[in-house]
Amino acid sequence: MNWKKSVSVALLACMAGLAGSAHAAQTAQPRAYEKEGTTVNLTRVHTQQPVMPHREAILKKMEATKEAFGTAAKEGRSLPMKMLPVSSTDRGGTLLFSDSPEYVKENGILYRDTVTGDARVLYYHLNDTSRPKKVAVVLEGEPGKNTLVTVNRGGAGAPSSDYLKVGKETQTAYFNDTRRTKIFLMGGHAHLLDLSMDSTILNPGDLVYGVYDFTTDGPVKVTVLMCDEATDPTLYVKNARVLPKDEQRLRGTFPQMDRVITSNRPYDPAKDGAVYIPLADDKHDLYRRGIDATDGSSVVNYGNYGILYYMDIQTTGHAPVQYYLSPLGGTYAGAMRATIGARHHLLEVPSYAAYFGDTTPPETDAERMSREKGETVLKPNSERADLGTYRTTDDVRFEFSPPGASNLPVNLILMPKDK
Repeated sequence: MNWKKSVSVALLACMAGLAGSAHAAQTAQPRAYEKEGTTVNLTRVHTQQPVMPHREAILKKMEATKEAFGTAAKEGRSLPMKMLPVSSTDRGGTLLFSDSPEYVKENGILYRDTVTGDARVLYYHLNDTSRPKKVAVVLEGEPGKNTLVTVNRGGAGAPSSDYLKVGKETQTAYFNDTRRTKIFLMGGHAHLLDLSMDSTILNPGDLVYGVYDFTTDGPVKVTVLMCDEATDPTLYVKNARVLPKDEQRLRGTFPQMDRVITSNRPYDPAKDGAVYIPLADDKHDLYRRGIDATDGSSVVNYGNYGILYYMDIQTTGHAPVQYYLSPLGGTYAGAMRATIGARHHLLEVPSYAAYFGDTTPPETDAERMSREKGETVLKPNSERADLGTYRTTDDVRFEFSPPGASNLPVNLILMPKDK
């Protein structure tokens, strides 16, 4: 398949994102993926009548952004950066990724596979019918056997036609969740992964997006499905048929659902200056390959959606380190988690606005090629989310996962404080 970049997709989504009122006008269109080594977008959206905010609102947002950028941005200076050498290791259980068909036009099974042990399910679907629907994840143990499922973490944003809002709410819920819910599958009977799925209704045009981590002590069949609002998903699952995937083929089962990124050497802010680590670019951070269990075909997870990254970047020296996340492909809204010792801190990305990345100018081909080779410039108008300033002795670790409805790739940036 020939993957082409379409700048208009990111720009139209950005125009919708600049004003909160514009989201209400968004309508789903046939999705196009943007992949030229720089841009991947999980959902294509546009406005029938793009609503641009008043110039004062734009300036206010940009000024608030600069306060989070550091000294160089405030003074209008560009900052040279070099790529920090890192290594990645994949580990963990099984990821079930359900995003095809994304625009669901009829009831049926969206994805299904059987897992044992540690697992994660990510579902991302839009009700493309004219009637209210449910999207649910149904668990079934082996007939005649009792199986224990423990849900360790999870969350889903409220269904909405505001896709960026759904994406950020889902990630905020996931990274802030500390549940340990036990589900007993008695004699192989069906059970919802989360009971709230039975009362969560998608109106026509609404998107739903959820991510859940769980552990089973035996084989469990996991089914993502859509059904009518009055239907019991645990009964419907018995006779529902598997829906054909759309042309993007974004569904599948992927082994090793976590990725650990470690620095090849400790980062010293006083000596190394500003550095960056590219994430989800399929150049230095490769996309995962898996199998569609419904037909046995090979699939690619364009964007690494559902992969949980553990960023373990060792630091040294006495100067404090400032961390940022900077989107390169366009509008972005999500969350992360920072861990220091046993303490976890939720990070909204960004914290100063509902979304960001819409005012960052697109890279030229020369700039992109230079960045991919290991050198780039952080421009004063390049948006970034403040992830905090930490001492090198804090041993901070970040958790990151590409959010639905946002553009990729992104850079994780480290620099001396007040650089």
